[in-house]
Parts: sequence; C-alpha cells; structure tokens
Amino acid sequence: MADFSLTTMFVVPVGQSALPSSGSTQDLTAGQLGIFSNGYVATSSPGDYPYFYVAQGRTNTYLEGSKRSGKIKGCTSDSIKCKSNVTEWYKSSGCSTPRVQITDISGFTVQCGDILTLTLRAFSSYLNTLYFNGFTRSVTVQAPCCECGGDPCTDVDVPTLIDSIITKLEEQGTNGPNPDNIKLTDFFVFERVGDDANAILRIHGKPLTAYAQPCDVAAFPHEYDRMTFATFVYEGPATTADFIVSDACNIVATSAVVQTATYATGTSEEVAQLEKNYFSYQSVGPKHLHRLPGYNPFFESFVNDGSVYDLFYIKFNDLDQSAGNWGDYVAEDQMVIIAAVADSTISGLIETALEDALGTVTDNNTCVTTTTSTTAAPTTTTTTTAGL
Repeated sequence: MADFSLTTMFVVPVGQSALPSSGSTQDLTAGQLGIFSNGYVATSSPGDYPYFYVAQGRTNTYLEGSKRSGKIKGCTSDSIKCKSNVTEWYKSSGCSTPRVQITDISGFTVQCGDILTLTLRAFSSYLNTLYFNGFTRSVTVQAPCCECGGDPCTDVDVPTLIDSIITKLEEQGTNGPNPDNIKLTDFFVFERVGDDANAILRIHGKPLTAYAQPCDVAAFPHEYDRMTFATFVYEGPATTADFIVSDACNIVATSAVVQTATYATGTSEEVAQLEKNYFSYQSVGPKHLHRLPGYNPFFESFVNDGSVYDLFYIKFNDLDQSAGNWGDYVAEDQMVIIAAVADSTISGLIETALEDALGTVTDNNTCVTTTTSTTAAPTTTTTTTAGL
C-alpha cells in the first residue's frame, strides 16, 4: 500500500500461537505480539477500552523499548456518537499461487478455403523489456477446401479447424527463422474444449519463472510479475501492416478472458520486503540498511521463509487531532500492518480481537481453487488452478 502514512509493521513469529493475556508491553519477549489497553494491560477485548495499542517485543532493546503503534480508537457501530479515529480497516488473505490468465476463443465463422490468422500479444515485466508492445506472435491456417459440389457459404468443421490451429501454435518457434528462439509453448498451453460446432479454443498462460533473490538486505530484491495477453483471430494472412489496425478488422472469432492473471500475495518474500520498507519508520537508531549485518543492529526480521501470511491493515488519524484539538502540527495519519501466517490459530485470534474494537473486517483478497477436466485434441487434460 503506497502512501505517506507513518507505518508500523508487525510480523508475528511462527512460534506464537496465542495473544498475551496478562502483563504489559515491557513483558513481551522478542517477537511476541500483543494488544494492549490504554493502560498498557494485555487484552483480547480492546473494544472494552477508550483506545488500544498493538505492540511487539524486540530482540535488541538497547535504546529502544517494545515496538508500539499509536493510539487506536475503534467503533463497532455506525453511531454518530462513536468518535473513532480509524479511517480504514481491512484484511488481505495470503495466496501463494497466483492465477494465470485463461482466454476462450469461440464463435468461429470460417468457410472452406478461408485463410485466418491468430495473433497473441503477451505482456509481463520482463517481456516488456524485450519486445515493443509485448511478445507478439502469429500463426496462419487455411481451412480445408470445399468438396466438389459443396456449399462455400457453410462454416467448416470447428473442432477440426481448432485442432489445426493448435498444431500451428505448438509448432511456432520450434524451427524456421526465429532469432530469439522463444516458442509460444514456453508461455502458453493450448487445448480444445468440446467436439461440435460450439467447440472452444482455450489458451492458458503458464506460471512465470520465479526470480532469484540475492541475499543482500540492502538490495531490496523482491520482484513480482504476472503475464497477461491479448488474442485476435482475423481473416487473411499476417502481414507487415500496422498490426494494431489490421487486427481490428475482419474478426472471425470471439475472444473472451474467462480468468484474469493475478499476483501472489502474502508471500514470505513480500512480507520481508515490507519489513525493509518500513524499517526507518520504527527505529531510533540508524535508518539506512547496510550490506554488512554489523551495521544494522536495530533491524530484525521475524519472517519465516516459505510461509504465506495474512495481512491486517489499520489506518487511523492521530487521536488528539481526530478529537479536534488545535496544534501547531501538520496532520498526518498512521497505519499498522500485522502479518500472521495464513489460516493459523494466531491469525484467527488477532482477527477476532481486532473485530471486537473495529467491527467486522472486510477481506479484499479471497483465494479460490478451481479444477477442470477437459477433453481436447489430441489429449484429455485435468488442470487445477489456485489463485486469488
């Protein structure tokens, strides 16, 4: 979430399974996260108090106490008398496996002897650095000739036509003048759905290769990517004419995106990057991260590599400012981000406790998993797609 809020980032260690029920902030062990009342008493019912804090114990306590948020005053109803300082409160569930784009091509209107071209244009962060206007490839197919005495106005057999298109797509780049030696099958999977005039050509984008992550705390290495693509099926061969213009003419099939590509969310790499991004906001010592660990005595990470995290976001104004008190300061809001291992016991306890003060949370990122079994020439495939 990119804004100018003063942000405090909390990552719950994987070993923590409960919120503290007694003691104060000075009793927190390294990494332990708790919710505390306005009197700094541990609680799981912050709604019972005028306001509350989120706090976490540190490993290095030299010159620093526990990490603590600002004052958060919740409100579980829409009552006009409830003067909450919270402006946003939501959750983003962790989804480690992003969805890939799936496009269906249907409604072919091709007569015998016609020539048609299918053009794919793929975009991703890396593809866009290699190709102007995306990775663009076209294949051209000629429909079977009319039989003697046949009606030239009758559409050809659609399953046979789709099979011939798939053959061309899978052959593209495997031979011939292809200087960069990139094949369509490096990025796509092609299949036919159905065996009649309503058959569909289904194109799946492949998951992208994960980037290497250098072990350098100062490198800010986390990268993320997804691939989207546009599909056109039009009459005639591919030419050197302006492809943006020519693709808009003589369309002979309908292309529809039935599943959009998404990014993985809540990964350990992403959360570790957030720890680095917000480190300077919550350290009284050096604000800059250095390559030599000895120069980073106040930086600590509680991320567990390979875990997927739920993220809880609370954005709020300074409590004194929200009460309308005048002061010689510039208004600036704050934000708390809490990362807890997805679907864990502690994630559920944190959600329950925060809902006690802030009301029901909205989850803006629901993971779904779909499984489809399809008979397609020349094989039958079963695919499971997990994502957002």
